[in-house]
Amino acid sequence: MKLDAVDVRQAASAADIVYEALRKAIIEGDLAEGENLRQDHIAQMFNTSRIPVREALSRLEQHGLITTERYKGAVVAGLSIEEIEEIFEFRALIEAEVIRLAVPSLDRRTLDLARQHCEEFEQEENSDRWGEINRNFHYSLYEAARRPYYLQIVRASLDRIDRYLRAQLTLTSGVARARREHKAILDACVARDAERASALTRDHILDAGRSLTVFLREQRG
Repeated sequence: MKLDAVDVRQAASAADIVYEALRKAIIEGDLAEGENLRQDHIAQMFNTSRIPVREALSRLEQHGLITTERYKGAVVAGLSIEEIEEIFEFRALIEAEVIRLAVPSLDRRTLDLARQHCEEFEQEENSDRWGEINRNFHYSLYEAARRPYYLQIVRASLDRIDRYLRAQLTLTSGVARARREHKAILDACVARDAERASALTRDHILDAGRSLTVFLREQRG
């Protein structure tokens, strides 16, 4: 099992540390779909009791990242193609509205930060970092909307599909398209065109969803 384990005996919240480590490993694909998460093994890795591990696993299950199976216990959850399509449809609705709300409040500092993330995504060759940089770009713009509940939902949705997106970006031409679309979204934000930024964001997410589902159908036969 590949995890960034630490000794959490002195930590203020061992459950938070275990949760974040497991979440990171799942969304980055270090823990594979269907992999068993044994409480005693995880507790030993983090040098803690099983109580914070159970709490962390419960939170992961609430967010759809793991599921409990009879005779196996906690395992990394998988998604059907239909579920992935639904998540992308939902993201397109929410994120298009978030950026529409954000554009009027975007200041120069925020736009400069978004441009840095956009350029970093364009130049980055390490596929392991694409998901993180992509999030940083979008979130740097979304935060100006001042809708923390919306962003919480966006984060949870991205967590569930991030590992699939990583594979699609790595093995298809998705990165080149994402780079072009990021630049167009940023240009609309700089021009203070909220409706165009919203429409471009919606199309960006739906196009990525369609590309991913085509890729998964081919991979799954």
